[in-house]
Amino acid sequence: MARAKYQFLPDLSEDDVRLLDRVSEWAAAAEEKYVVKFSAFLDERQCLLCEKLMASMKYENYKLWGGYENAARRVLCVYPEYGEVQNEDFPITAVTIEYRKGDKLTHRDILGSLMGLRITRDSVGDILVGEGKSAVFIRDSVAADVTSSLTKVGRAGVKIHEGYDGSIHTEVKTQEISGTVASMRADCILSLAARISREKSAQLIKNTGIEIDHMPKNSPKILLEEGCTFSVRGYGKFKLVSVDGVTKKDRIHITLNKFV
Repeated sequence: MARAKYQFLPDLSEDDVRLLDRVSEWAAAAEEKYVVKFSAFLDERQCLLCEKLMASMKYENYKLWGGYENAARRVLCVYPEYGEVQNEDFPITAVTIEYRKGDKLTHRDILGSLMGLRITRDSVGDILVGEGKSAVFIRDSVAADVTSSLTKVGRAGVKIHEGYDGSIHTEVKTQEISGTVASMRADCILSLAARISREKSAQLIKNTGIEIDHMPKNSPKILLEEGCTFSVRGYGKFKLVSVDGVTKKDRIHITLNKFV
C-alpha cells in the first residue's frame, strides 16, 4: 500500500520507501506542529528521490546541504512554511585530517578508519582527499569521537582539527568520447560509451540495469537526454555532454565524458 503512493518513482527499494515515508511525515509535522527535522547524510540518489517527492507534494520548505557547495552527500532539512534554515544550522561538522605528504591516503582509507570507530556510513558525508591534508564532513553527534579518537588512518599518523578552509579541490578526471548513434536510446549510447555491440549493450541493460541520474532502469529503449549521467556496473560512469547534430545519414553525433 505504501509503495502505491510513490508510483511516480519506479524501482524503489524497501529502504527507499521507508525514507520517503519518513520525509512525508516530516513535511506534515512541519506544517501542523512547526517542527524542524534533519536527516542523516543521504547519497545522491536519495537526495534526488527526496527532491522528486517534495515536487510531487508541492512542498517547498526544505533544503539539502552537505557542508560545502556542490557536495554529493547531503543532509535534508524539512522546516515550517514561515521558518528559514541557514547552512550553519545544519548538524554538520567539518573536520580536517593532516598527515605527511608522503602518506598517500585514499577515500577508502579514511572511510575505513571512521568505520573502525563504529561510526555509521550515514553519519559521514563527503570526504575530500588532498596532498598531506583531507577533509571529512560528519554529523555533529560523532564529531567528538572523531577528533578525540582518530589518531591513525591506515599506517599513517594523523592530526585532527575541526574546520575546513576550502583549500582541498578534488579534480574530476574525464576522458572524452565522441561518435554517432542511430538514436538516443540507452542501448545505442551505452554501445558507443562502452565500445560494445548494441546487442550486448541491450542485453546488459536488461540483465544488469543502467543507472540514469542515480535512478535504476532496465529498459534499453529509454531515451537519454543531454546533460544526464549514466553508469553500468563493470563499465563505468559517463555523462552525455552534448548532442551535436545529425549527419547526412540521419545518425546523431554526440559527445560523452567517461569518469576515470
